[in-house]
Amino acid sequence: MTKEVDNFNPGIAHRLYLIRKALYNAIQHRAGALSGKMMDFGCGEKPYKNLFAHVGEYVGVDYAGEGHDHTDEEIDFFYDGKTIPFPDNTFDSVLSTEVFEHIFNLTEILEEIHRVMKPGAKLLFTCPFVWPLHEKPIDFARYTPFALRHMLEKAGFRVLSMDKSGNPAEALGVLKIDMGLNKIWYNKFTRAIYVGKALNRAFILYTNIKAVIKTKLGLYNKDGDFYLNNIVLVEKV
Repeated sequence: MTKEVDNFNPGIAHRLYLIRKALYNAIQHRAGALSGKMMDFGCGEKPYKNLFAHVGEYVGVDYAGEGHDHTDEEIDFFYDGKTIPFPDNTFDSVLSTEVFEHIFNLTEILEEIHRVMKPGAKLLFTCPFVWPLHEKPIDFARYTPFALRHMLEKAGFRVLSMDKSGNPAEALGVLKIDMGLNKIWYNKFTRAIYVGKALNRAFILYTNIKAVIKTKLGLYNKDGDFYLNNIVLVEKV
């Protein structure tokens, strides 16, 4: 497994373990729904490409804008933020992971994705519900299932499944780590950087393990109202 893929399917000591491990598992579980010529919209480094060896063609499309460095990424085509550079009815399926929160004109882009999909083609996407600001300043929204369903149906999609990943324990764990509590050790031990790093890693590991234990004990329901990500599969009508 490459370093890039490992960062998106991380071990429990990784600071993004709680959100990315669940996403990887969710995408892996649904990968079989996509086939044929597939567009990875907002592909970046194509971290999930290994899960789609069965598709006919894997095409990566991304936007060259501020907030994200595309150096060393596997992008096949760039789009201008409005028009995807393909004719109507080009793709049999589309994947888009953790992208929609970075699109200001999402309703327009959903219509554009719909345009380049063949009739009956499927779109699998994920987007966060609870996650701190990231890739600033290109971080515009957090969507509820109700908002997503409204926009998708308006754009001409039929919702096949709409699921959630994470629970309150995992969401709070992500917030504790990503909102800077792990960095407190750097502030307190600036002259002993190795101590700071060790305490930082210990804090991340402790927080992740605590959330995992609470989840395994069934203390939180994954169908609740405080969760990490939306995982949605739709079909072009």
